[in-house]
Amino acid sequence: MGFHIKNNYGPNIEVNAGGKLTLVQDKNGLWHTVEEAEIQEAEYKGLPEVLATDEAMALWRKAQQAGYVDEHYQPLISRTQAALLADAMAERLGIKEKWKVFEGFWNRNYMRSDYNLALTRKKTLDFLDELKVVFD
Repeated sequence: MGFHIKNNYGPNIEVNAGGKLTLVQDKNGLWHTVEEAEIQEAEYKGLPEVLATDEAMALWRKAQQAGYVDEHYQPLISRTQAALLADAMAERLGIKEKWKVFEGFWNRNYMRSDYNLALTRKKTLDFLDELKVVFD
């Protein structure tokens, strides 16, 4: 069985051996698979460990693509929508102390109150339906 290695003189290497594997070199010169590199990048950006798992990173990518968070995983949406986003992510990731985790990471207080307020507003309830589509 043969394989092909491609390097376009950049920090990434692509290996083809019946499948595709992309390797990324970190600042220390060590090579990692793309998934490992994404987790390291998340940790570098200060993500708590429970928000830096493979499953969490997939959710963060979807949230970024939808325009809910920026490249540092900080919310670009209203406080009530951010609380709904935090709740949806925590539910999927099995995070028990969701408000503590997200309040610490996003440097916010009273997210539970924001969440409760969101449940009384039609606009944010529509956002909750949108979240279900984005995360499924």
